[in-house]
Amino acid sequence: MIGRSIVRILCDAGANVTSVSLDNIIVDERANHLKSDLTLLDNCLDLTKGVDYVFHVAGIKGSIEVTKSKPASFFVPLLMFNTNILEACRVNKVKKVVYTSSIGAYPSAEVFQEPEVFDPGIEPPPMDMFPGWAKRMAEMQILAYRKQYNLDNFAIVRPCNVYGPGDNFDPENAMVVPSLMSRIANGESPLKVWGDGSAIRDFAYSDDVAKGVIQALVAGTGSGFVNLGSGKGYSVRELVETLKEVVDFEYEFDTTKPNGFPKRVMDITKARETIGYEPKTTLKDGLQATWDWFMANRDEFLQRKNYFK
Repeated sequence: MIGRSIVRILCDAGANVTSVSLDNIIVDERANHLKSDLTLLDNCLDLTKGVDYVFHVAGIKGSIEVTKSKPASFFVPLLMFNTNILEACRVNKVKKVVYTSSIGAYPSAEVFQEPEVFDPGIEPPPMDMFPGWAKRMAEMQILAYRKQYNLDNFAIVRPCNVYGPGDNFDPENAMVVPSLMSRIANGESPLKVWGDGSAIRDFAYSDDVAKGVIQALVAGTGSGFVNLGSGKGYSVRELVETLKEVVDFEYEFDTTKPNGFPKRVMDITKARETIGYEPKTTLKDGLQATWDWFMANRDEFLQRKNYFK
């Protein structure tokens, strides 16, 4: 999802872009597309030879339920392709690399702010146990490169809950925004929303985050990392009511179900100050663009690599 926005922005700028994944999807006709398994080191070494810049945005997205029921499906491939692509970039002396970590690598909190001293080994355990540890291990790998090889060409970003065109709309494991849209499109009425809608979350639009990833590669993130969020928190009720402005549907909150954590938002002050990050997409505009894309590409998720089957 973030990757397709990065590819489009780079192609618009006239860059020579190669996109690598296991999806059967052409994200931009102007880019070269390769299908390759990044969990294999030899593949990563071949792919990064002679490459100037690498955006490592490969990931595995899934709902809270699938995270709990199939943790190995997150943990193992994440560890493997993170380790291999970063090591291949080091071996092949790629000029600049940006690694996309996750808000899930943070220990539990209401407001997430980058630590003054970057040392993922001394942070309390991540709130997303298995994918969070896998994401943080790659941060540790980059820290090890900095200590042993004095490398400063690896940048790190931690995005929040990102949504947008190209999101995972698989009804069996989609996250909040694509799950709501998928259920609306499939005729669920009234749409049942867990909790009372008071929980506050940080929803960032994929194009904004993609620009932040590019800015992080250009400017670097120093000895630590930067947060990429929306710049504000939205209640689940506000999310649902804004979505209703985009597409008409009936909904009701199921207060017998849990709200989840009361508040989880990112402080993006450091990203604004150090890399010039400035998300500009309103929640309504982002939801409209995502819904329009989904209506035109309802079955694209079937072309994605599914790590849960």
